[in-house]
Amino acid sequence: MFHTLLIDPFYNTFIFLIGIMPAGDVGLAIIAVTLIIRIIFYPLFASNIRTQMGMQALQGELDEINTKHKDDAQKRGELTMALFRKHKVRPISAFLSLLVQIPVFIALYYAFFNEGLNPIATDLLYSFVHVPSVISTNFFGLVDLLATHNFVIAILVAVLQYAVVLYSFARMDTPKSSAKQTDKERMMGMQRKIMLYFLPALMGVVSYSVPAAVGVYFIAGSVISLAQEWLIQRQMLAEKAA
Repeated sequence: MFHTLLIDPFYNTFIFLIGIMPAGDVGLAIIAVTLIIRIIFYPLFASNIRTQMGMQALQGELDEINTKHKDDAQKRGELTMALFRKHKVRPISAFLSLLVQIPVFIALYYAFFNEGLNPIATDLLYSFVHVPSVISTNFFGLVDLLATHNFVIAILVAVLQYAVVLYSFARMDTPKSSAKQTDKERMMGMQRKIMLYFLPALMGVVSYSVPAAVGVYFIAGSVISLAQEWLIQRQMLAEKAA
C-alpha cells in the first residue's frame, strides 16, 4: 500500500521530470520535485506558521488562564479552546505539518536511492511515463549527485538550515537573557539553541555522509521554505493592515 500510494507516484514523477530536464539533469529534477511537494503542502505549511504566530500573540492570555485556573484542568481546557476558536488558531496544524513530512521523505528516499536510476525500474513506470533518453547525475556538470563527502554541499545545507530556523525565530519574541529567568524561559532558551545550532550542524553532517543528491534536496527545501515564509508573513501583515 505504501509503495503504491507514495513511492510509485514519486518515482514516476521523478523519472518524468528527468526526461524533460536539459541534458536529463537529475539535480534539476530533484529541485523540481521538491518545489512540487512544497506547492502541494503549502496550505498546511501556511497554516502551521499562522498557528505559531497566533500562539505567540495569545501567550499572555494563555498564561493568565493557566494561572487563574491552575487547579481546574477542565476549565483551563475549555477556556483555552475557546480562545483558539475565537482567534482561529489551530494547534493541530503543527502536528499535521510534521506528520505528513515523514512519509513523504521516506517515499522520496526510496524512490531516489532504493529503486535506483541505473538501471531504471521500468516495471514501476506508468504507461505514460517513458525512460529518459539521457540521464546525468552530474548536477550542472559540477556535482556528482551519487558521491558522498561533498563538503560544499554539506556547508550549504547547514547554513541554509540555520537561516530557516533564524527566520522562523524572528517572527516570535525571543526570551530575554536575565539572571531572573524562570525555569520555563531557560528551557525555551535551551530549545532555541538546539534548533538554531545543533539541528543545522546535524543536517550538515548527515548531508556530508550521504550522496550529494540528499544535500541538494535539503538545499532546495530550505530555499523554498524561506521564500514561502516570507510570502506568508507579507500576507499576514497585509491582512492586519486591511
